[in-house]
Amino acid sequence: MPALRVLLADDHALVRAGMRSLLRDIPGVEVVAEASDGAEALAKAEQSRPDVVLLDIAMKGMNGLEAAARLRERLPEAKVVILSMHTSEEYVLLALRAGASAYLIKDSATSELALALTSVMRGETYLSPAISRQVVDGYVQRVGSGVGPDPLTPRQREVLTRIAEGRSTKEIAFELNLSVKTVETHRAQIMDRLGIRDVAGLVRYAIRAGLVPPET
Repeated sequence: MPALRVLLADDHALVRAGMRSLLRDIPGVEVVAEASDGAEALAKAEQSRPDVVLLDIAMKGMNGLEAAARLRERLPEAKVVILSMHTSEEYVLLALRAGASAYLIKDSATSELALALTSVMRGETYLSPAISRQVVDGYVQRVGSGVGPDPLTPRQREVLTRIAEGRSTKEIAFELNLSVKTVETHRAQIMDRLGIRDVAGLVRYAIRAGLVPPET
């Protein structure tokens, strides 16, 4: 049987080293490439053509959720496993919506890594047991109804839309009748909820979510 080819992406070198060691202890698994951010993961995935891509969510620049969505478009045959410390429903749903086949909590038992890899290669979806059944049920209901999850409040969507349209913080505050400090707080909360750390990432998310047209 050919080895399962895995690409590992995390912006912390020590975490990658630990994950690499765990992966190499799993029979039939080969680490073919490593990356420190989403953009590098995309580039190396196109070069190495891995079977599975392990992606951390909170990476600088292009985060794991953005990278997962782009991998689904460019390399649909590659399975994506998200690695995260977040157990909240919104992060799990965003990962599944982006195309991830598995969501693995970083403090999971090491045996879960092998189980997740086996599951996704069988075409199954794997979620760490730490993630409640309610998350799974909520995802199934949303998919069945055709309604996607929305991690943002209506006010946060208003702020995000204006950020994506190129408005300054002062302009947004004036248009929404808010203080500058309140707008800055909303922006920080939006970035935290989406796992995005730069304005360019917010713009890309707003375009994918249909908040602004692609030409904005």
